[in-house]
Amino acid sequence: MEVFNESAPLVSPPPLSYTFTIMVQKMPVGIQDFATIRTENFVYVDKTAYVYKLASEGKPYFLGRPRRFGKSLLLSTLKYYFEGKKELFEAIADQSGLAIADLEKDWIQYPVFHIDFNVERYDVDIKGLMTGMSSNLWPLEEQWGRNTPEEGDSPAARLKGLIRRAYEKTGKKVVVLVDEYDKPLIQTIDKPELQEEIRGVLKSFYGVLKSADAMLRFVFLTGVTKFSQVSIFSDLNQLRDISMETAYSSICGISAEELTGNFKPELEALAQCKCLTYEQIVAEMQKRYNGYHFSENSESVFNPFSVLNTLAAQKLDYYWFKTGTPTFLVTTLKNNDFDLRQFSQGIPVFAKSINDYRAGSGNLTPLLYQSGYLTIKDYDPQFNRYTLGFPNEEVEYGFLEELAPLYAPKLQDSQGFFIDNFVKDLQAGNVEAFMNRFKAFIANIPYDLKYETEKYF
Repeated sequence: MEVFNESAPLVSPPPLSYTFTIMVQKMPVGIQDFATIRTENFVYVDKTAYVYKLASEGKPYFLGRPRRFGKSLLLSTLKYYFEGKKELFEAIADQSGLAIADLEKDWIQYPVFHIDFNVERYDVDIKGLMTGMSSNLWPLEEQWGRNTPEEGDSPAARLKGLIRRAYEKTGKKVVVLVDEYDKPLIQTIDKPELQEEIRGVLKSFYGVLKSADAMLRFVFLTGVTKFSQVSIFSDLNQLRDISMETAYSSICGISAEELTGNFKPELEALAQCKCLTYEQIVAEMQKRYNGYHFSENSESVFNPFSVLNTLAAQKLDYYWFKTGTPTFLVTTLKNNDFDLRQFSQGIPVFAKSINDYRAGSGNLTPLLYQSGYLTIKDYDPQFNRYTLGFPNEEVEYGFLEELAPLYAPKLQDSQGFFIDNFVKDLQAGNVEAFMNRFKAFIANIPYDLKYETEKYF
C-alpha cells in the first residue's frame, strides 16, 4: 500500500493584498455532462481509455463508488461514445484529443437509454419510485413510441417494450446506462416495509435486462451500495461487478499522476496563496483528500469532488463531507453500539462480505466501505481478509465531528465547544487555562452512562 510523508505544517495565511497566479483552467465543479465539459473548455481528466476497454471486453457491468466520485460523468461519457459523437473525443477548442480517439475506429451509433435515479425522493411512499421511473421512461417513449396495450403497464413492461421497439426500428442493439440504481433503496434503508415494496418493483425492472439480453449491446449500472437481495446480483447473474477489480480501480477518482499532470497551474497558485512550496501543497492535498483504495493492489486515488472544489475556490476545506452525511448512517451506528475506536485501530473484514451489504443484518462495515467512509488499508492474502480504516483527514475529522452531537449533545450548548481553544492554550503555554477548559469539558458529560457507551468519550 502507498504511504505518503506527512506534509509540513501550514503557516499563517498571506495578507489580503497578496497576489498569486490566476488559474488558466475552468474547473468543472458540479458539471456531470461530458459534452458541456468538452465544448465549454473545462478541464477533463481523461478516463476514455477505460470506456474503450469496457465497450470492447464485455456487456453487462456494475460499478460501485461513493457519492460524488465521478460516476455520473462516467455514464455521460459512455452515453456520448455509444451515440457515436466522435467530435467530442477529438481535439476540440484548446483541448487535445482524448485517448479513445486513437483507439476507436468505427464510432457506431446505438440507441442509448440513460436512466437516472437521482431525479426523485423515494422515502415517503411508493409513488416517489413510480414517478421517478416514469420521468425516465417518458422521454424514451416520445422518441421510440409507446404501444397502446402498454398504457398503465408496469415500469418493467414499458422498459421491455422500449428496448424491443428501439432494436426493431434501428436494427442496432440497445445501450442501457443506469445512474445510482440503488438510490431508492438507500433512502429507505431505515424504512424496511417501504424498502421491501420498492425492492419488488426494482426486481422486475432490472430483470428486464436479463430477459432482453439478445437486444442489448451494453449495460452499465452504477451505485453506492451492492444490495445482495436485489435481483440484479442474483437473477441477473451475468452482471460483471468491476467495483474491486484492480484494472478499473482508478476509473473514478483522481490519481496522484492525474492530479499533478492536469492541475499544476492551480496547485502552484494554491501553494503560493498558502506560502508553501509546490511539493508541500501536493502533500497537503494527499493528506486531506487522497487515500482511497478500491482493491488490494490498487493505486491510491483522490476524492475528485474535494479536489475540484479546492482548486476552484483556492481554499483547503472539507468539501465532500459537507455535502451531507446520511442521517440513517450515524443513527444506526449509535443504535447498534458500533465501537468507534475501531475506525482508527483498523476494522478487519473478510473479502466475501466487504462488498455485499445485507439490509437488516446489523453489519454496517460493508456499507461504510461502499459509502466512502472507510477504505482498504491492508490485505492479508493468507486469510483473504482486509483491514479498513479512514481514507484521509477529511473523512476522519468530518465523520467524528458528525457523530459527536449524537453521543455528547450537551457539548453543543450556547457557549459552543471548539477544539482550537485547547490548541491555543497549549501553544501559549497556558496550562492553567487548558486544565480549566478540560475540567469544564469533563463536567458536561452526564453521569448516567451505560458501561458499553463510555468508550465513545
